[in-house]
Amino acid sequence: VAITTRLLVSHLSGIRHYEKDVAKVKEEKEKANRALKLTKPNQDKEQKEKDGKSIEKTDFVKAKKEHEGEVKSRNSKPGRRDKEFEQEEYYLKEKFESVIESLKIFKNDPLFFKPGSQFLYSTYGFTLLSAVVERASGQKFTDYMLKMFRDLDMLSTVLDDNEAMIYNRARCYVYNKKGRLVNAPYVDNSYKWAGGGFLSSVGDLLKFGNALLYSYQAGQFKNTNGKLLPGYLKPDTVAMMWTPVPKTEVSWDRDGKYAMAWAVVEKKQQYGFCRQQRHYASHTGGAVGASSVLLILPEELDSKAIDTALVAPPRGVIVSIICNMQSVSLNSTALKIAREFDKEKWAQ
Repeated sequence: VAITTRLLVSHLSGIRHYEKDVAKVKEEKEKANRALKLTKPNQDKEQKEKDGKSIEKTDFVKAKKEHEGEVKSRNSKPGRRDKEFEQEEYYLKEKFESVIESLKIFKNDPLFFKPGSQFLYSTYGFTLLSAVVERASGQKFTDYMLKMFRDLDMLSTVLDDNEAMIYNRARCYVYNKKGRLVNAPYVDNSYKWAGGGFLSSVGDLLKFGNALLYSYQAGQFKNTNGKLLPGYLKPDTVAMMWTPVPKTEVSWDRDGKYAMAWAVVEKKQQYGFCRQQRHYASHTGGAVGASSVLLILPEELDSKAIDTALVAPPRGVIVSIICNMQSVSLNSTALKIAREFDKEKWAQ
C-alpha cells in the first residue's frame, strides 16, 4: 500500500492509535454510530417543530435539553470515564533520541484498514509524519520545530522534557479511581513529540493562531500597495489545510470534518433566522494530566473592506485554553467564548 503525507495529516492512513486491538476499535465506532442514529430522530422532530409548530414548545424542548446538559456537566468530574487513558502506551517512560527511533513502537503492527478508506485518529500517524520531516530536512525534528517556534515568536513553546528546567512549568493533575485529585504520573513524551510532546502557553498559542489567520486572509486583501507583509504560509496552503477531507469525522464537534491537522466546520445555514454554522477551525489536545484547545473563528470580510484595504489581517477571534487537568472537553467552551466576542464586535 501507499501512505502519503496527506493521508497522515488527515488520519486516513490506517495506522493504529493507542489501542492495538482492531476489534475493540470497530466496536467503539459502531457504538458511536448507533448513538448518533438514536439522536437523529429527536433532532428531526425538533426541526419539524421549528418549521411548522409552536415556537414556545421548541423553546421549551431546547431549554429542557440545555438544563439537563448543565446538570449532567455539574454532576460529572473530568477525567473519570475516558477509556482512552487506560491504554498503557500513554504512560511510556522510555527515552527516544530521535523520532525515527520511536517508530519501533508501531512499525511492525498491521494497518487497521486500507489507507484512504476510513478515518481513525492516530497519534502514531503524526510520529511517522515527524520522521518524514526529520529525514527530509536533514535535522532532528525537535530542532526543526524549535526554529519554527522562534520564527513565529513562540518563545515559551518548548519540548516537554522532564530533565530540563522549564520556567513556569505547571503541575498536571488527574482523578484516581476513587475520584480524588492526584498528581499526574511520570511519563516521557519523546515517543510522540509531534502528537503531544510540546509545552506552550496561552499567549504563544494565540500568536500561532493569529499567524495562521493572517496567512489565510492576506491573499484576500486588494490594493495594499505592497504595505502588507506576506504571511508565514501561503494563503492557498492554509485554505487547503482548512478544507474538509471526505470520509473524516470529528469527535468534539459533529458539525465538523477533519481537514489537514485541523478540525473544520464549514459555513452553513438552511433556514432564515434559524441555526447557523460559522466557518471555524480548531483542535483539541489531550495528554496525561492536561487538556487544551485552540480555536480560530475568521471574520466574514465584506468586499468593501477587501477591495479598499480599510482593515488589515488578521480579522477574527482566536480562543486558546490550556487546562492542567486530564480529559476536560474544551471545544464547546472555546466556541461559545469566540461567538460572544464576535457578537460584541458586531454590536459596536
